[in-house]
Amino acid sequence: MNIYKGVALFAGGVLFGSAGFKLLSSKDAKKAYTHATAAALRMKESVMGTVTSVQENAADILASAKEINEERAQEGTVSDDTQE
Repeated sequence: MNIYKGVALFAGGVLFGSAGFKLLSSKDAKKAYTHATAAALRMKESVMGTVTSVQENAADILASAKEINEERAQEGTVSDDTQE
């Protein structure tokens, strides 16, 4: 009985796989894959635009922080000179 069950499962898998292959290689499926790929590319472009914007903002913040530290360092040097 177990042999028949195994053969039946194998045959069912082969039939299901063959039908799946036919379905996946159809024109409609290829059209759906093309649209899905196009959507993924659009999403990638959008994400890359956002990443670029975040990088630019981070660079601006870093530059401002460096300016603040330079100003504080100069003020500290001036106040140290006047105390002597």
